[in-house]
Amino acid sequence: MTVKIVKVIALNTFKEAVRDRILYLLLFFAAVSILFARVLALLTVGDRAKIIKDVGLASISLFGALMAILIGTGLVYKEIEKRTIFTLISKPIRRPEFLLGKFFGLVLTLFVMLLAMSLIFLALVFVHTWTIEWTMLVAILFIFLELVLITAVAVLFSCFSTPILSSLFALSFYLIGHFSWSLETFIKKARPGATKILLQVLYAILPDLENFNLKTEVVHGLPLSAAHLLYSAAYGIVYAAFILALAVLIFRRRDFV
Repeated sequence: MTVKIVKVIALNTFKEAVRDRILYLLLFFAAVSILFARVLALLTVGDRAKIIKDVGLASISLFGALMAILIGTGLVYKEIEKRTIFTLISKPIRRPEFLLGKFFGLVLTLFVMLLAMSLIFLALVFVHTWTIEWTMLVAILFIFLELVLITAVAVLFSCFSTPILSSLFALSFYLIGHFSWSLETFIKKARPGATKILLQVLYAILPDLENFNLKTEVVHGLPLSAAHLLYSAAYGIVYAAFILALAVLIFRRRDFV
């Protein structure tokens, strides 16, 4: 695999993605949502700084995920629909290089969008508290790791499905990942047997995106466990690598003729 080819495809993907109007529409709504946290804090009884941090981080996570899903699920499909995929695969470009280039191009796009949202958020917090807590940067970093994983999932679904179905699948992945704790509750309450075993298998396979959610610790000033941070980072990297490997396997076997 040639790194140069992957880099060229990634940069091309980045240039195409930043021209997508959906991206800027989501960025606009993300900015409005973050700034609305200030209004919400004024109207709510309680610690205003905590409300701003909570709503701000939630907005970054949600709109970042929507960007990854809506842009990522059309990456491969657009190439097939425009018939440009035939030109690309006829050149000395291997399919894994093409797919990874698309993936890293979208990751770069999300990094730029996340940076823009984070600057708005941090500026709002600074204006309100006149301080910048480093733990917020850690929380944003783990939101980025979550987006990398969601991007890998979006690319996987784009390899064999239409953008609408892929978006639904990826959105389901996101929602399930943040509510997988409910499966643990069902497992504890389930009686020993086939049902409990099935729930345990699903719990082991399905993602736990709450590993990347540090809002509670950041908002309430709780200490961040180094062991938890390392585990969450490793979990995200390994899971994303597994999803990408699966995507490459499917894309290699796909017949475009």
